[in-house]
Amino acid sequence: MRRMENVTARAKGLAGGASALAQALGNISSQAVSQWEKIPASRVLDVERITGISRHELRPDIFGAAPHDKASA
Repeated sequence: MRRMENVTARAKGLAGGASALAQALGNISSQAVSQWEKIPASRVLDVERITGISRHELRPDIFGAAPHDKASA
């Protein structure tokens, strides 16, 4: 679980903090975002769009490991 906490903190930081991420997501309080230990499944794709962090990194328990780039294999 520790890794998800780290990527969650990184996502908040890249967005400009919990308040900025909440504002970018809309319809959620900054207090709720501040309490996230991992990105909720329903928010992963939006957080990916906002931060540029892959859904595979945000929630590998849901999306699995990132697919390998076949061009570089």
